[in-house]
Amino acid sequence: MRHSSAPVVLAVALFATAAAAPAGANQRSDALRRQASTHIYNLDRDQAVAVFHQAIEADPQDAAAYRGLATALWLSITFRRGNMTVDDYLGRVGKSDTPAPAPPPPEIAAEFRKAIDRAIELARTRVNKNPKDTDAHYQLGAAVGLRASYTATVDGSVMGAFRAAREAYDEHETVLTLDASRKDAGLIVGTYRYIVSALSLPIRWMAYVVGFGGGKERGLHMIEEAAAYKGDNEEDARFALILLYNRERRYEDALTQLSLLRERYPRNRLAWLESGATCLRAGRPADAERFLNDGMGRLAGDTRQRMFGEEALWYYKRGTARAALGRTADAQADLRKALGTEGRNWVYGRTHLELGKLALKANESASARPELRQAITLCDSDNDGGTADEARRLLNGIR
Repeated sequence: MRHSSAPVVLAVALFATAAAAPAGANQRSDALRRQASTHIYNLDRDQAVAVFHQAIEADPQDAAAYRGLATALWLSITFRRGNMTVDDYLGRVGKSDTPAPAPPPPEIAAEFRKAIDRAIELARTRVNKNPKDTDAHYQLGAAVGLRASYTATVDGSVMGAFRAAREAYDEHETVLTLDASRKDAGLIVGTYRYIVSALSLPIRWMAYVVGFGGGKERGLHMIEEAAAYKGDNEEDARFALILLYNRERRYEDALTQLSLLRERYPRNRLAWLESGATCLRAGRPADAERFLNDGMGRLAGDTRQRMFGEEALWYYKRGTARAALGRTADAQADLRKALGTEGRNWVYGRTHLELGKLALKANESASARPELRQAITLCDSDNDGGTADEARRLLNGIR
């Protein structure tokens, strides 16, 4: 599966965790933040931005409201870039020379920085005023963690994100020290512990030296506890678990989390896409096709903005499922549609790989070769080395 370098994952693993918004403001602001978070989970980002602005108006001293606004703005950038799926964060470590992403719209980037700077300022003021204020440490860690994730995923600066990531980790460890019952703080701490454990030994030791803890099982358990904790980041922890359970090949556990999210957020069509993708990884193509058919029906009736490359991804996934079911004509039709729709290079590359496999299955070596060559070129260009290597093996095996 596609993946960037391990240090990048250290920062972007908080992708589904940064929207945490603990209680601490007045009731009006708190209610508005919860409403806005529901909009985020339902892919209604514009509504989320508007309601977070209302929360800020209700309580200009609520750091969580500013952080929520920053989160909605950040997700609008990742949505436009098309890197909001589990596939973007799975697989072996790839090359570190991936081209820098296109800069975000300047007005959105500026509003993000203004909001996150204010969130950090408010939280840091509270911490300085009362170092034993548990919620102040929580809010500071969550805000700084969001800045780290933005710096890594949008600015493309791993080193720039590292210092903020360390501070976020420390702040939420402080929360757990002050109040062990605050399991919501285990989301950031557990995520970093899990990721550090997956790094290569030299980098892992560097992470230990600068203060990050490790331990994959402990980290995963902390995230599971955060998902079970009735706090404002319960759902964020569930999104994190979907990614990590897929990494661990615990597909049934991932599907359990996805089932809850589909029920609670029926407007989030990407939950159906991820359900289908997870079923594919689990070797359940019939279930994958069922989820993908349902999701594509939702997509067809949804007038909201598409994620960049979203339709290509839907067709690629369903074509892969149909190929696994032995329905070659249907599979080819979907895969060709994927190639005819705007999308990411790694999606095109994997689509060519599937077409190459179908050609090989039909003993059509002459047709397979160009498909596999295209797969190699496209996947190498988009840091999907695993797929490119698979295509090379198949190409080298053709006589």
